[in-house]
Parts: sequence; C-alpha cells; structure tokens
Amino acid sequence: MKTLIISGSRGTDDPTMATLPFIAAKAAHEQGHDVVLWLWNEAVTLARRGTADHVVGVNLMPLKDLLAAVQAAGIPIWVCGACAVARQIGEADLIGGATIKGMPDYIATVLERDRSIAF
Repeated sequence: MKTLIISGSRGTDDPTMATLPFIAAKAAHEQGHDVVLWLWNEAVTLARRGTADHVVGVNLMPLKDLLAAVQAAGIPIWVCGACAVARQIGEADLIGGATIKGMPDYIATVLERDRSIAF
C-alpha cells in the first residue's frame, strides 16, 4: 500500500480536468492506497455543497457520482484555505468529508506521502 496526495486545481471552468482528481482518488483507494484529496485554486468550488451536481466531464462519470464514492470511501477532502477565502467559501458551505486546510498542512502531507499526483 502507498500513501498518496492527489491535488486538483480546476473547477467548473474545466469539467473534464475537474473530474480527474476524483477519478484518481477513487481508483487509488479501490487499489488499497491511503489517499488525501487536496483541492486548490478553482477546484475549491467543487467542495461547495451542490456545485458537483452540475459538473460532467467529456465522456466521464458525473462528478456528483464520483464525489459520492469518494465520500463513502472516507477519503479526506482538503480545501485550500486561502483559495476558499478568495471565493467566499467557509466551513459551513462545504460538502461532507471536506475541511479547510492551510498550506503548511499541504506541505507537511506532501513530504510524508509516497507520491503526490497533480491535476
């Protein structure tokens, strides 16, 4: 088993790229790996309740279904605090399983994990 942090930076501006980190997190978890999903830049909007309901990438499973699988698997969803503030997203706005974290949390986790995968 490996430990991974998978990060995504794209949101509703690019539905296909927005979906890929969730696909990767789900697949890695299903393979038995320990995963943290880090959302930053526009991807933080995906952690706002209801946003994922309307995101469908080209020829991909709807994000709402992938998000439900990620949540059911208990994969932590970390939301960049500075990015969230810039988009007026607070803890009360977040989906289940998501928490606001800072850059020190991200850096510490990158250094502790076996691999970092970015989309």
